[in-house]
Parts: sequence; structure tokens; C-alpha cells
Amino acid sequence: MSVQKVSDVMITALSASKLSGTIADARFPATLPALDGSNLTGGVAKTTSDQSWTGSQRATMVVDNDGSFDMNAGQNFKCTPTGNFTLTFTNITNGQSGFIILVNSGGHTVSLAGTSKADATFAATVTTAGTYILSYISDGTNAYLTNSAVMA
Repeated sequence: MSVQKVSDVMITALSASKLSGTIADARFPATLPALDGSNLTGGVAKTTSDQSWTGSQRATMVVDNDGSFDMNAGQNFKCTPTGNFTLTFTNITNGQSGFIILVNSGGHTVSLAGTSKADATFAATVTTAGTYILSYISDGTNAYLTNSAVMA
């Protein structure tokens, strides 16, 4: 096999009939992925269609002790306040949901920001000293919350 050096030339077409030999480990799929990802299959997630997950999908819990939960930081939080606080969310994302472990061992007063919506007894309940599981879901404007009873 002979090799010719080509320089300062742009190849715009190459005829397979003129090729011979092999290139080690040069393997390409029959159909190369489109730039927009429209023909991706086999284990590659498409962000424009529904997905069925067979593996675990999870994120690390975010520790945030000031009662202001940044939805860009994660979806599950743990909060151990050292004083009274207003429960609020930042970067409110439509459709995001998650949980907050609230460890209010000091019985600190919890109030709700205007965009944090809950039933009339929510703040009074979680102000009582104890550990609570709070759940939330957002519509992109507000975060709607529910709470557990105090955990034993």
C-alpha cells in the first residue's frame, strides 16, 4: 500500500471505489446522528419527547439553612434554621417539585413569602419544635406546600 501526502487541498468528495486497506478502530454507525438529535436512539435521552427511565435518576440533597430555597440548586433540601425565617423560593421553575426536611429543633417562627402558598395552619404547625417533611410543587409563579406531622 502506498501513501501520498496531500497538502493545501480541500477534499469535497471521496469515492469509496478508490479506497483500499483498513483504518484501525474506525467504526461509524450506519446512520450518523443528526445535528438536532432527531434520529438519536438506543439509550440517548431526547429532551423533546417522553422518556421511560430504567435507571435511578436522583440528585444530592441541598443544605440551605436560611429558609430560602433556590430551585436551580436542586429539588430536595434540608433546612436546620438557627432563627426565625420566611420560607421562600428563588428561581421558581414551572413543574418543579421536591421535598424539604425541616429540622426546627429550636421552635423558630416560620412565615411564608408571598409566593409560598400553604393552608392556614401550615406556618403554625412547622413553627412548633420538631422535624417535618415539607413537599412542594411549583407552577412557575408560586410554590405550593404541604407538611407532615412532627416526625418522631
